[in-house]
Amino acid sequence: MHISHPIPPRLVRTIVDLHADEGVAWLARLPDSIADYARRWSLTALPPFPNLSYNYVAPVVRADGMELVLKLGVPNPEIHHESAALRFYDGHGSAMLVEDDPEGGALLLERLRPGTLLAELDDDVQATAIAAEVMRQLWRPAPPEHDFPTVADWADGMERLRAEFGGGCGPFPPRMVELAERLFAELLGSMAAPVLLHGDLHHENIMAATRQPWLAIDPKGIVGEPAYEVGALLRNRLDAAPDLRRLQERRLDQLAEALGLDRERLLGWSVAQAVLSAWWSYEDHGHGWEPMIAYAEVLVGLMS
Repeated sequence: MHISHPIPPRLVRTIVDLHADEGVAWLARLPDSIADYARRWSLTALPPFPNLSYNYVAPVVRADGMELVLKLGVPNPEIHHESAALRFYDGHGSAMLVEDDPEGGALLLERLRPGTLLAELDDDVQATAIAAEVMRQLWRPAPPEHDFPTVADWADGMERLRAEFGGGCGPFPPRMVELAERLFAELLGSMAAPVLLHGDLHHENIMAATRQPWLAIDPKGIVGEPAYEVGALLRNRLDAAPDLRRLQERRLDQLAEALGLDRERLLGWSVAQAVLSAWWSYEDHGHGWEPMIAYAEVLVGLMS
């Protein structure tokens, strides 16, 4: 069986951008990989979902008629962490893992219906409340033995930034880099009991479902305190209100109350993550970091 569904051009660009020759080789193998997993797991593969960027994701139908989702990516540690996180969550707050081959970069997942993205909800107060409820369902103490990265591991990105620019900050504002470094040090040194976090829980990674009203997809799987989780939600859907500062103030107040977490701690983590996210854009693509630094500046204006 040969699968001939076209590979979205955006996915091709991103894979080559991130993985260079390894990505080119993976793309060349992709049609055969889809066919191989379709045979292995008795699937009929359908055309991929639109707007793919980092992984090939397509609806499939298993031989027993069950609708599922096949996700294929360049094999890397993130695939292993996602698979392990989904196995740990076991459907509590997240889509279920049905089959996996992390060594081959393949996951077979529950298909969520109707599958409406939280990003499509116009009411940001409601969307924030839904996200908070999903967070509460996901957070459980991390397993005693695990291979998940930690918040401290992710914070090491700031060291890579310094190394890239010979100890300096390159194009990044020194004040913002120094603030992020200080915040990471302070917050890491005073963390609450760690749980397994989603790690990228924003409006595009929460979907309407039937088994539960809303479920998370695409967990990164990272161990840290709950307050770390909100940063990804805060820095997405920044167009949800005309005044960005007021939007962030309201979201912070709402999340602090709904989750029973300290507002200043949520804010501190979010500033540090925004600078780190800007660095990741530079690290992965060499560009596109400026909007996240501008966003971090807005958050800094909210600090007491």
